[in-house]
Amino acid sequence: MRVLARVETALLNQTGYLFQWSPVCLAIGIGLYFALRFEPGWQIYVCFSAVIVAAMGMARNSRSGWASLAIGGALIAAGFILAGARAHAVAEPVLSWRYYGPVEGRVVAIDRSASDALRVTLDRVRLGDVPLDRRPRRVRLSLHGGDVALVPGQRIMTTGHLSPPQGPVEPGGFDFRRHAWFQRLGAVGYTRVPVLSVAPPDRTNLRITAWRTAISEHVRALLPGEVGGFAAAVTTGDRSGMGQETLNNLRASNLAHLLAISGLHMGLLTGFVYLICRVTLSAVPVLALRLPVRKIAAVCALVAAVVYLLLSGGNVATERAFIMVSVMLGAILIDRRSISLRAVAVAALIVLSLRPESLLSPGFQMSFAATTALVAVFGALRGFGSAFGPKWLRPIIGVLMSSAIAGLATAPIGAAHFNSLSHYGLVANMLSVPVMGTVVVPAAVIAAILAPFGLEWFGLAVMGAGLEWILAVSDWISGLEGAQGYVVSPPSYVLPIFALGALWIALWRGGARWVGVAPCMVAIALWGHGNRPEVLVADSGGLVGVMTDQGRALSKEKGSKFIATVWLENDGDGASQKTAANRWPDGKDLSQRYFWQGKELIHLTGKRSAREFSECGDDQIVISAVPVQLSGTCMVIDPELLNKTGSIALSGGNVMTSAEVIGKRLWSPDN
Repeated sequence: MRVLARVETALLNQTGYLFQWSPVCLAIGIGLYFALRFEPGWQIYVCFSAVIVAAMGMARNSRSGWASLAIGGALIAAGFILAGARAHAVAEPVLSWRYYGPVEGRVVAIDRSASDALRVTLDRVRLGDVPLDRRPRRVRLSLHGGDVALVPGQRIMTTGHLSPPQGPVEPGGFDFRRHAWFQRLGAVGYTRVPVLSVAPPDRTNLRITAWRTAISEHVRALLPGEVGGFAAAVTTGDRSGMGQETLNNLRASNLAHLLAISGLHMGLLTGFVYLICRVTLSAVPVLALRLPVRKIAAVCALVAAVVYLLLSGGNVATERAFIMVSVMLGAILIDRRSISLRAVAVAALIVLSLRPESLLSPGFQMSFAATTALVAVFGALRGFGSAFGPKWLRPIIGVLMSSAIAGLATAPIGAAHFNSLSHYGLVANMLSVPVMGTVVVPAAVIAAILAPFGLEWFGLAVMGAGLEWILAVSDWISGLEGAQGYVVSPPSYVLPIFALGALWIALWRGGARWVGVAPCMVAIALWGHGNRPEVLVADSGGLVGVMTDQGRALSKEKGSKFIATVWLENDGDGASQKTAANRWPDGKDLSQRYFWQGKELIHLTGKRSAREFSECGDDQIVISAVPVQLSGTCMVIDPELLNKTGSIALSGGNVMTSAEVIGKRLWSPDN
């Protein structure tokens, strides 16, 4: 009973600060939904609904500290229900077979693939004689037949290869099939033939997209090259004008976040507009004495945020940034503190309620981790302004501290998702973020103001100079020896444990907050002791990787490049596919062979090698990219099996498949 009394006392001592835990509880419920290996039936939703009713009844009739736990339980149940409702709401047909033939549709988005090919997303799709009830609502097509001039709303036709969205490249890895489900993307593929325009642009529901495209093209016309592509990405979210080398340099120097229209850009833009409006109005005594200057400036900044949201295309990251900024500006309008953990919690609740699946994205995790850490640390340091040095030096110190705090908060998340650490990322950000805030964003606002007079070139020229500096910094930093380090992927449970510990430190009040250090240390220890699969088999059977003392050896130096890259990144290995293929012993005849734990792995990659291999024994494992007919008692992994299992991992005597890890979910094949 003493323990329960102490727990209740601790909860009562947190009165006034428990609201900040609301999005955490909601996120736990969402995480529970996605962690399941089966799709919950209506009975489970009824049970969770009953939990909500019972918990809210208990909270209403109780004034003790346990009422807050009841509300937390209700939020967890609500998060589970929200995630399930969202998953069913976005349900659309998904292609269940490989398709080759005519592809026709309306262009709704244009970007570039990892191979630097122009890529389009189509809606209102037609696929030969595929019936409507089996036709995907949206498809994404990489154009390898040469770049063409396309505009949103344009209806195009080509002949292409389509397939269902791919599952994880290894068991437990990122599930693109789940991501595509929530994007309502039913097929992906490519074409190597020219694209034909079959109808004039139909811009119904795409007028804003067409406006964005026109602005992007105008910006690139005035600022050619990579600088123009960077400027278009910052202003409209269009990255199609940027080359892969530039993107890689930005990632290696930890400056890729400057490309995404997220919290930094939205905050800089609205902050600049707010400052200009407030200073301008305050400079006129009659207005300053009679008008609520702060609130008018907040409204102007909010209008600018709305325009920027529309201009950027309204992607998830920008929506999230807009919500956070809107909450903070709204706090000014109602005379509340604009920057507080409560405001961050409100923003997180709105984002998770609208898009529960965003919880799984690195963008959501990193942006809210950085914001929470910044607000918590600077809130704790409030009142110690004199300790930061002379007044003229405080802005510089503030930028340095902000970069360091945000970098430390997001580093574990970035390392877990992207398997890399930029060793000089702090230096790159200190040299670039101030330029983004003092040169690039203000110049973009000035260009927008001058555009009606045909003088936008002036603002864009200044903006281009700032972006040139940032690109120069990224080129320099990425070229330094040891600029980028590689980290092995952690087990799936590591990041949630670390996050809960870090949130406990940031949100709990009192000395007990340091209890959160323990789960953080446990998570780091578990991360360091995680074991990678000894053998990996691609879901196509076209690539095999075996862990060796030198790193993972790959059976092929060409083909399946994306899969090879992800495997090596997850191993924390910075080697190229060719280097990893050189670790594999020379093949015999037409097959690739490797001796592993007393067994001979035999990889057959073509029909000829499959025809010449007909018998196998207990000490062999045959992996084939084509159907095989074998006599013998060996283990056979062929397309027929892989179609059911997805990618496969072998460790010791254990076999793990992607199908087992994912289970039967809405986005699973043949669900």
